Amino acid sequence: MLFLKTISRAELIEFEGISMVHFFTENWEKIQNFQARPDDILIATYPKAGTTWVSYILDLLYFGNTAPERQTSQPIYMRVPFLEATFPGIPSGVDLADNMSTKPRLIKTHLPVQLVPKSFWEQNCRVVYVARNAKDNAVSFYHFDRMNMTAPEPGDWSTYLQRFKNGKTVFGPWYDHVCGFWEKKQTYSNIHYMFFEDMVEDTGRELERLCSFLGLFTPIEEREQIRKGVHFDSMKHNSMTNYSTIPLMDFKVSPFMRKGKVGDWKNHFTVTQNEQFDEHYKQKMKNSTLHFRTEI
Repeated sequence: MLFLKTISRAELIEFEGISMVHFFTENWEKIQNFQARPDDILIATYPKAGTTWVSYILDLLYFGNTAPERQTSQPIYMRVPFLEATFPGIPSGVDLADNMSTKPRLIKTHLPVQLVPKSFWEQNCRVVYVARNAKDNAVSFYHFDRMNMTAPEPGDWSTYLQRFKNGKTVFGPWYDHVCGFWEKKQTYSNIHYMFFEDMVEDTGRELERLCSFLGLFTPIEEREQIRKGVHFDSMKHNSMTNYSTIPLMDFKVSPFMRKGKVGDWKNHFTVTQNEQFDEHYKQKMKNSTLHFRTEI
């Protein structure tokens, strides 16, 4: 892990109206001009909301049978390129996506809806959006930023929570992100909006709904096999899905895939923090019809 010593944490910058780091803005013109194809599938999420989980599910649905060698030879971040990423030592997300020969191309993004390259909408691409309740999302993002050596210094938990509420985390406010895609869904029918909590509660049911959206007729036995394969513990110990092959993260601090639970926020929020958060949340979400569960 010599590489870790040469990486320095990025500074938070204001970019296109949101908080960002240079790893996601350096290639901006190429990102915005990215040419989507009609059969591309975009996996969109706020960071730490179940992106890898859904990426792996889609990869298995489309290529689990036809190209099983992908599962053991290529880490997930090569099979499902992170569109806006330009990290040292790895080809940029745009280059990876442009060079993919698979159909469909599975592409992931954390960009808020207004910054998604226009060609995805113009080509009427299918978009799978995953949302996670704000409290668990904040906790997961905090632990991720502690171990992700390219992220801004997270500080202690209470400092971080304040920053999260203020929308000063990478990719901007959680509130705007989840609501932005929810509103887009009202006018753009090709969005499948999923909730992390529903996936934890009944992965099989959510798999079935996802197949229905994608127009896939996957046999029950195959879906059951996928459900077992994408179980959190299986993925956590799978070097092709747990990001242990990427030299930008310090696994001594925290694993990339930490708990994958609903309600872990209770182990982090003090009573006061919880009350203040609820009050703030009510204000921020008062105009939205979007509802989340913080426990199941």
